[in-house]
Amino acid sequence: MARTPLPAELPLLLLLLLLLAALSVTAAATASSRPHPLDPLTAAEITAVRAAVLASPLVPARPITFHYVGLDEPDKPDVLAYAYGGDTPRRHRRRRVLRRPLPRRALVIARAGGQSHELRVEVTRNGSAAAVLSHAVHRGAGFPTLTLEEQFAAVALPPAYPPFVDSVRRRGVDMDDVLCAVFPVGWFGGGEGAPKRVAKMLCFAAGATANFYARPIEGVTLVVDLDRMAIVGYRDRVAYPVPKAEGTDYRAGMTGTPLAGPEPAPGVVVQPEGRGFRIDGNIVRWAIWEFHVGFDMRAGTVISLASVHDADADTRRRVLYRGFVSEVFVPYMDPVEEWYYRTFLDAGEYGLGLWAFPLQPGADCPANAAYLDGFYAGQDGKPVAGENRICVFERYAGDVAWRHTEAGFPDRLITEVRPDVTLVVRMVMSLGNYDYIVDWEFKTSSSIKFVVSLTGLLEVKGTPYTHADEITADPHGTLVSENTLAIYHDHYVTYHLDLDIDGTNNSFVKNVITTKRNTGDPATGGAATPRRSYWTVRREVAETEADGQVNLDAEGPADLLFVNPGKKTRMGNEVGYRLVPAGATVASVLVDDDFPQRRASYTKKQVWVTPYNKSEKWTPGLYADQSTGDDGLAAWSGRNRRIRDEDIVLWYTVGLHHIPYQEDFPVMPTLSGGFELRPSNFFERNPILRASPTTHGHSANCSCDAR
Repeated sequence: MARTPLPAELPLLLLLLLLLAALSVTAAATASSRPHPLDPLTAAEITAVRAAVLASPLVPARPITFHYVGLDEPDKPDVLAYAYGGDTPRRHRRRRVLRRPLPRRALVIARAGGQSHELRVEVTRNGSAAAVLSHAVHRGAGFPTLTLEEQFAAVALPPAYPPFVDSVRRRGVDMDDVLCAVFPVGWFGGGEGAPKRVAKMLCFAAGATANFYARPIEGVTLVVDLDRMAIVGYRDRVAYPVPKAEGTDYRAGMTGTPLAGPEPAPGVVVQPEGRGFRIDGNIVRWAIWEFHVGFDMRAGTVISLASVHDADADTRRRVLYRGFVSEVFVPYMDPVEEWYYRTFLDAGEYGLGLWAFPLQPGADCPANAAYLDGFYAGQDGKPVAGENRICVFERYAGDVAWRHTEAGFPDRLITEVRPDVTLVVRMVMSLGNYDYIVDWEFKTSSSIKFVVSLTGLLEVKGTPYTHADEITADPHGTLVSENTLAIYHDHYVTYHLDLDIDGTNNSFVKNVITTKRNTGDPATGGAATPRRSYWTVRREVAETEADGQVNLDAEGPADLLFVNPGKKTRMGNEVGYRLVPAGATVASVLVDDDFPQRRASYTKKQVWVTPYNKSEKWTPGLYADQSTGDDGLAAWSGRNRRIRDEDIVLWYTVGLHHIPYQEDFPVMPTLSGGFELRPSNFFERNPILRASPTTHGHSANCSCDAR
């Protein structure tokens, strides 16, 4: 066979193609090595930010203490363009998309010269250098988050303070057994002159127990000036017995004889084919879900760009742009001098991410978990590595995703069951005595469950009471052990959720359940039957922020939905997600003019809906320590901005009143609450209708002869 002659220019064309392929591979590798625009700051970037701040002439005073260093995320339209190529996600496809990198910037809050400084710093693309873009001095109320280092420095002061040493000795306590903790002072109205950055210190006698919170040195209060790092106030008001150490320890081997009787058999999660999820940098992909996981020293876990793959439409659809815990408000209910100010704003005063410690494999998270680290800046601005701060795992709890058994056919029984497997993203924060387990649970049904679980140690008060029969006045708590009162208190965990339901512009809808009397007239919805009443739905679309505030305990039954008015199903329904509370829905019962309530006035209602504003993140405002309530969610919402068919944010508060019981002592069994975001007319049909009917090789359905 005669061969066709090759064109003379073919070798040149091949060389050009090879060169283009190499450039494409190089560009792809470079793109994959760049940080995602929502990735938390790396150690190198934090180091560069520190150097830029210290070198800047804008803050000449020394020393400079760094209280917050976090990602100043790019503008939302730019991030959406980066992630999806525009406002709408691209069709599901496998080919790599090369994206224009976005600027990497940091927000820094620092103290110097007795002032709080806000700086925005841009980091170079390789993270090796940075430059200060802007600087401002905070002139309003409040102070930044307390650093770990200044708290450690403060608690080292009491042992060298003679009046305190004398108080301890008079109570018969060994100074070597004393541990102290720093407590924010809250805000209780204006005083003369500029407010000082002070905190109170309370001390405990640890002795032979690890549970030093159970042994308070009641009646003694110290005041520390955090800028001067000096004790500036002291009072020994009353002396109560220090509770005994016996029976307070929670450590294995220190709790007494092991439980008698049978214990649950040990179990282990086995995944023969390995994990079902993949983590690329900070992007997690599992089943239909794709989302970004970040770490912030104030918020802890941050979930962004959560989207689902719609198999029927063969496209990826947006659900959540960015979400995190905005604040944890914990007010105690004893008005005496040593307790009245204990009205904690844990995220803003202490930092949730700062108090997240390494998760324990096999205990905090199951054996099939993967772990993510988180870097934060220490008081000197240098990066601090936080290992195993977040875990990701698939949960096999024996739950059912959906099922039905049909016995209506005379010749057979039909049973179809689909097992429920979920993906959990978990962080645990140990904020002093309390531990908070925060779970984001992604379901194959396209729901997201938000669960917060409380455990840890009660905050208790020393008392002369040894038996409940001795109590004659309001004790403000429960006697859980001799000389030990566990004080009543609340927990309010508020989430910031920037929902993007199938796009940016959404509306908030209340489907209110309304009772109707059967008039018998079809023209009014009735019918000529013996039925006397029924209920129907009245649809209310929120126009402004005032319409977007809901007290779940005070209002009648209703479904609360977030819909995209520009997108409809084939049946003509607006696509949406609905909010499903799952316990712990209490609102604050404090009077409106009480100072702690003014600082956290948003806790009067569980649901707030506001228009998106990049600067509106923290419910008590950016500066939570000694905040006054003049900045924050309630103040922003007071502008009553338009929220219909806008880019809107859901603020949801999980709340509970905690009346302690003896079973909560010395360590509290886990108590959980939460809510769910569930697709509602988002899909054309059940999105997991086609889910596999088998699991681990065993049939999960049956079509059996009826015999």
